[in-house]
Amino acid sequence: MNNKAEDPTLWNDASEAQKLMRERQQLDDGINGVKQLEQQLNDNVELIEMGEEEGDESVVKDAEDALKSLKAEAARRQVEAMLSGEADSNDTYLEVHSGAGGTESQDWANMLLRMYTRWAERQRFKVELLEVHDGEEAGIKSATLLVKGHNAYGWLKTESGVHRLVRISPYDSNARRHTSFSSIWVYPVVDDSINIEVNESDCRIDTYRASGAGGQHINTTDSAVRITHIPTGIVVSCQQERSQHKNRAKAWDMLRARMYEAELKKREEAANAEAASKTDIGWGHQIRSYVLQPYQLVKDLRTGVASTAPGDVLDGELNEFMEAALAHRISGKPDAVVDDVE
Repeated sequence: MNNKAEDPTLWNDASEAQKLMRERQQLDDGINGVKQLEQQLNDNVELIEMGEEEGDESVVKDAEDALKSLKAEAARRQVEAMLSGEADSNDTYLEVHSGAGGTESQDWANMLLRMYTRWAERQRFKVELLEVHDGEEAGIKSATLLVKGHNAYGWLKTESGVHRLVRISPYDSNARRHTSFSSIWVYPVVDDSINIEVNESDCRIDTYRASGAGGQHINTTDSAVRITHIPTGIVVSCQQERSQHKNRAKAWDMLRARMYEAELKKREEAANAEAASKTDIGWGHQIRSYVLQPYQLVKDLRTGVASTAPGDVLDGELNEFMEAALAHRISGKPDAVVDDVE
């Protein structure tokens, strides 16, 4: 790698050179990270030994706390080592779609949108809301986020699927328990090194007025763009920009990304001999259940990982679920037999 990076002819192909330098930086970061962990481990073990010899409990406690933090950092790096897929390091799109159930499901979709936004902010990723379709009374029908950061797609890719919520409805005057469904779909941003050909003749392009906050302009011009790829049925839309031209360009990028994600899924299914994971938004297809009443529990139905603090999960604490799902996906084993929660 170093020999290639020092080759004077490397920059004859700028895109290939940039790719190589990114790979080199990632390897350097990984190697240096392991060295730092090893050094900090040795330093804190020595501190504990010194503290015990001198009877200084405060030194021992500080060193033990440092080791706990070190353990968490080692676990994080172990997960990132699993993110070696073709597009794992890319930025990513994340779509939220409400299921059947009107206001209940639309409110749940909005809760999921907030959850993933909070998770991305905790990871120090940059988040952009590309489009949102508001619900009739509350919540959203659908929305698309662009999450920017190293390994954004790798972290989020296992979140695609149906998410189920059980709670006492705030919209039911009789305070009955309701079950709602919404789906998440994650697909990577396609960079310039990946060539995805889309024939414009295969697409239908519609323009419409954007919805949501944005001032007078957003209600008076058809700036939002929707592109439908007729052969596959893939539909993307963007209303982030004030300019229809810019929204059209972003929508084309999103369509190329969706088609690339479909190709990645085909390859993965061929390798793992698994069925397609794109299913109906409803009972029997969920990957995770979130129960708020009559008890508190979030449970992943692929790995069995559970949390008794759904408030924290809905505030973006998702890494435990993502890490388990990534490890499970890499193993290539079928989903575990996990009973759903009532």
